[in-house]
Amino acid sequence: MTRGAARLAMSAAVIAVLASCGVRVAPIGSGSGGGASAVAPIPATDPGTEAGFRKWVNDFRPRALSSGITPATYDRAMAIARYNPEVIRLDRKQSEFSKPVWLYLDGAVSDVRVATGRQMLARHGGTLAAIEGTYGVPREIVLAVWGMESNFGSNRGKMQIIPSLATLAFDGRRSAMFQDQLIAALKIIQAGDTDPQHMLGSWAGAMGHTQFMPTSYLSYAVDFTGDGRRDIWSDDPTDSLASTAAYLARNGWVRGQAWGTEVELPQGFSAVGKGTRRSSAQWAAAGVQRKGGGSLPNGSGSIIRPAGANGPAFLILDNFRSILRYNNSDNYALGVAYLGEAIAGRQGITGAWPRSDRPLSQAERMEIQRLLNARGFYRDEIDGKMGSGTMEAISAYQRAIGVAPDGYPTSILLGQLRRG
Repeated sequence: MTRGAARLAMSAAVIAVLASCGVRVAPIGSGSGGGASAVAPIPATDPGTEAGFRKWVNDFRPRALSSGITPATYDRAMAIARYNPEVIRLDRKQSEFSKPVWLYLDGAVSDVRVATGRQMLARHGGTLAAIEGTYGVPREIVLAVWGMESNFGSNRGKMQIIPSLATLAFDGRRSAMFQDQLIAALKIIQAGDTDPQHMLGSWAGAMGHTQFMPTSYLSYAVDFTGDGRRDIWSDDPTDSLASTAAYLARNGWVRGQAWGTEVELPQGFSAVGKGTRRSSAQWAAAGVQRKGGGSLPNGSGSIIRPAGANGPAFLILDNFRSILRYNNSDNYALGVAYLGEAIAGRQGITGAWPRSDRPLSQAERMEIQRLLNARGFYRDEIDGKMGSGTMEAISAYQRAIGVAPDGYPTSILLGQLRRG
């Protein structure tokens, strides 16, 4: 699942010797591996690094076998694994500036993506209806995840997973996590759902139309076509779409309930943040109103303001949190929610975004986290990522100094923290 190294776990794949030459790989059968696709070549590395990597592959073998991998599976897959310096380069790459939520949503819910989503709805309508009936996840939400994760299958990734995961497991920075993903990828191969050469995906191991990590695949992927394989790599997206719905359903999706809605807040409203949950009736009694009129959707939820007090506000229910289990980013979940709304022909966000706000640099975001940590409000990694933990810490600090707690990182907030 999507997007970069934000996920908690990622996938693994294998590289054939011919892949380094960019040779095209043919499908191994109807629906396994998809149409012919150029495999991304692995750049050369220095002999010392490659030798160290080969030693690690041999040393990792007992761990894999103790996890249930057969010697034949391990040797078959890992014999074609190579150290991939491009994977390490991408793993180390960080953007200097974080994209504001409104720019993120401009791309997520673009006119082209909405039009493509509607085309896919028409093309796969029967399949999506069957998936919705089985798992209770609306077809437009499943389509939106597909659009967000791989642009409806056009960007599934061309790297073979085993070399990518083996490289990350060998690297050491997050080796324990990627060793688990590598074991999971080997189990997928051993089960016969695909083979090393056709297990393709992103540099970090996310696979298929909706970018499943190997561990998530083992837990949630389904064989909706009934052909005996849980085939998320095929040009046919059926198993991928059904697996996505199964994932959301098993992670809290409530059949028949909305994900949430845009809302208007009363003057002086301060109960912002995912840590504050109330029923829709309680929110309505507190003066929260649905943007554009009408009653609030039923359920229990929280109020978020992803762009701070000067931007739109949203009531998020359990189904929004289900999307967060797929990718723990409010921006991502809003992207899925509103891409789905647009595909279904419903209204988008009407509140104005503070587009004149200056984006903070990576160094400034990390400084905010360090200063929050020094004051006892933040205990997580100093990484510059403004996720839920950081936003909750900002809200707590804002309450402590008597400022409206919107949880939004700005240059003004940084100045307040610097002054102490």
